[in-house]
Amino acid sequence: MGLRTCSRLVAGLAVAAALVLGATTAQAAEREPTGPVQPNILTAAVYSLGAPTIAPPGTNDWNCKPSAAHPNPVLLSNGTTANAYENWANLSRKLANAGYCVFAGNFGGTPGTFLQTVGPIADTAKALAAFGDKILNATGAQKLDVVGHSQGGMNIRYWIKYLGGAGKISRLVGLSPSNHGTDLFGLLSTLEMIPGVPAVLGTVCQSCNEQAVGSAFLTDLNAGGETVEGIQYTVIQTRYDDVVTPYTSAFLPAKPNVKNILLQNVCGLDFTDHLGITYDPVAQGLVLNALDPAHAKTPPCVLVPPVIS
Repeated sequence: MGLRTCSRLVAGLAVAAALVLGATTAQAAEREPTGPVQPNILTAAVYSLGAPTIAPPGTNDWNCKPSAAHPNPVLLSNGTTANAYENWANLSRKLANAGYCVFAGNFGGTPGTFLQTVGPIADTAKALAAFGDKILNATGAQKLDVVGHSQGGMNIRYWIKYLGGAGKISRLVGLSPSNHGTDLFGLLSTLEMIPGVPAVLGTVCQSCNEQAVGSAFLTDLNAGGETVEGIQYTVIQTRYDDVVTPYTSAFLPAKPNVKNILLQNVCGLDFTDHLGITYDPVAQGLVLNALDPAHAKTPPCVLVPPVIS
């Protein structure tokens, strides 16, 4: 082998290596960094203090293609003040392990910061709608299923009503959703009546004001009907909700396409509260049933959530 031939061979190998490396890097760029599975929201919050933009485990693989069994990607919608990892660092992996393409993002907060979902709900809903379009374009799916916690289970209804979501969403599953707001056991309602307090609260958390019982935002959202035909709604609520109060305010009016589930009717020994419900194994089982009712299973009535790897 001559020097020229050897040089050409080396150059060819270098080009080939560069092409392979480039393809691998491009593919890796389509899968966002994710954090580990967490057993509860407290450990997830502590972890995300140091990594507030990390994605929940099993999410945001932009190469994921939905299967015939689960043709709709699942979008996870965060509750007030929560970032995606904090809210979903257990259920996300369970959904991915079940074969779903799962996605989550941070909206309604200063980019890169710990606190999210605190801005005007309409703006957060617009960002979610844009993220949903990105998911549909990337996966080639026709529709999305959305699982939301607290505000995240309510604000999707704004997307449905005002932003074209009715034609893009197949199922909406709300975990302790603030569909009719909250009075925080009367505290928020009282504070809202004190001059100057709503303005101060709005500088930190405008979505908090908008979720007060009787707010202009909720009055408008719920006017003219709270659900639309063609979308399946499931509300999963706990009797021990200490944020959305009274707990019954989470439920939607009865209709053929609405299923309201009280967690304690499934497992009477489950004392999960508002913050813990996304990590609760019974609630997680009910989410899986809502997404795939044809293969629904009775969730085990257990008190300690498993760590899913």
